[in-house]
Amino acid sequence: MRVLIILVLVLMPLLSNAQNTENWIISPGVVGTFALLILVIVVGIIIMIFRASNLLSKATSNAAMKEKKEWSNHLINLEEEELDAILEERKKAFKYRLKGTELGSSMQRIDERGLITRLTHKPSYPLVDEKKRSTVNLETPEPLKKLIIFYLGAAVFWLVLGTLAGQYLGMKFVWPDLDHLSWLSFGRLRPVHTNTVFWGWTSLAMIGLGYFVITRTSNTKLFSYKLGWWGWWLINTSVILGNAFLMSGINNGGGEYREYIWPIMLLFAIALLITFWNYYKTVANRKLSEIYISNWYILAALVWTLVLVTIGYLPYYQSGLGETAIQGYYMHQGVGMWFMTFTLGLVYYYLPSSLNKPIYSYSLGVLALWTQMLFYTMIGTHHFVFSPLPWWLQTTAIVFSGGMFIPVIAGTTNFMMTIRGSWKAISSSYVLPFFLIGIIFYFVGSAQGSFQAFRFTNYVWHFTDFNVAHSHMTMYGIIAFFMWAGIYALLPKITGKEAPQWLIGAHFWLAFIGLFAYMVSLMAGGTLKGLSWMAGEPFINSVILMQPYWLWRAIGGTLMFISHLIFAYNFFYMINKRIRPLAIKKNLITEPQPELV
Repeated sequence: MRVLIILVLVLMPLLSNAQNTENWIISPGVVGTFALLILVIVVGIIIMIFRASNLLSKATSNAAMKEKKEWSNHLINLEEEELDAILEERKKAFKYRLKGTELGSSMQRIDERGLITRLTHKPSYPLVDEKKRSTVNLETPEPLKKLIIFYLGAAVFWLVLGTLAGQYLGMKFVWPDLDHLSWLSFGRLRPVHTNTVFWGWTSLAMIGLGYFVITRTSNTKLFSYKLGWWGWWLINTSVILGNAFLMSGINNGGGEYREYIWPIMLLFAIALLITFWNYYKTVANRKLSEIYISNWYILAALVWTLVLVTIGYLPYYQSGLGETAIQGYYMHQGVGMWFMTFTLGLVYYYLPSSLNKPIYSYSLGVLALWTQMLFYTMIGTHHFVFSPLPWWLQTTAIVFSGGMFIPVIAGTTNFMMTIRGSWKAISSSYVLPFFLIGIIFYFVGSAQGSFQAFRFTNYVWHFTDFNVAHSHMTMYGIIAFFMWAGIYALLPKITGKEAPQWLIGAHFWLAFIGLFAYMVSLMAGGTLKGLSWMAGEPFINSVILMQPYWLWRAIGGTLMFISHLIFAYNFFYMINKRIRPLAIKKNLITEPQPELV
């Protein structure tokens, strides 16, 4: 209660119906968003510096090898007397020995002030098993390995297909007369794009990675492989049928992200129920007394999403303002309670296991989980500020949006403190950079969403292209980057093969640069569009001014799509047995379990 009172007092100046555009540039939401964008740029520059340092180190090594070769050639051309003189000097150097007293003495060592806490002759440094190539092969049951690979393979397929639709839509903003076919119209193709990447790519990737986490952290076998396959078939069937109906013009009306009609979404809901039962029974049969923090997040995400889908498709309140309120709840909870919560559970396992160290704080993880449940469930209405919905409901959504700073800061701190001491891994592997970008966008995207909920910034940005940028900042910058990090961390350990680092690097940089170009262009254009609307200018003016920003949107989207094609090849490389595997230790190395506090 005290937290809510403090939030209301802090946010009260931002809750007024302020629509004056004279000083829009210095409004808190706008200033906060600019600061967050600068943070993303700084992190990108830091990663580039680390990678450049690694390249410079390799160049220096090559130069040393070249110098050594030149010296060898020089020795060949020397006379016998000159060679004898050089060898005599070398013999003297080899015979020289230190006395042992150069930096010390024979005096007894006394620590009168108690400054020394531990003395060791075998210092243990944190291992980063992903520095260059994975040398760890995890003993995974073949049925589980097959199940995981099929889930991830289907996810990769839907990623390429769903973003192909998104790429085509981005091109239509630049060339509106690209086609005149009804089934390729924007109104049909746009929900195909969003629902495919939501329920196809992201959901299947999360569940596939989750099957490994659930069994690994419970130290037991999966409860039922049959249920796992049933879930795979039901989800893929729902996406196939859902897209076929959408392309045919059969949909659930204007409900964003719930365009699939209810019989099709029922298949997805049954798959979630089956998956939850499979996960729950596996955790219940665990051979450990504790339940690892990842499992709390994953099971909570499944429970919350089953409730969400049920409420979103109930026939009650599906008209008028009731539908508006339900839509805000469903649309935002789908992102926060399903994708975000499940993905954070995966990060709590894959990040520390990739660094071979425990998560920094179990308590911060619990704090983030319960505060996310408290605040996230009430923020959906901030998508309908200034609508006919009750003013108190809008204000509640804004206040709870501000409250989201608590779980976001707790989670970000936990992840960054876990990485602390392992920064050198950035220069030698792309697994940590994928994680790092996901963590940064988790903070930036979530915080920017809270800033955007304030009434003035909402008035300027909402229903413009700025909102499209924000959704990609979260679903792509956070969720997709975390999924890629988990896949690149897991697959080499269960298949024995890792994709070439330069191809993983190409995937990373094309996705990151493409997202940044896409995001910044739509943020800038969306801001100008909102100001144009507020100034009362003709609507066509806002369409015309968006043309150059839509071009950059298409350019950024193209880079992102190319990165997905590279990722698909990398995935195929890692699972294809006919491709020669990388050198891997034959003996199986047991991966240290995350610390169960």
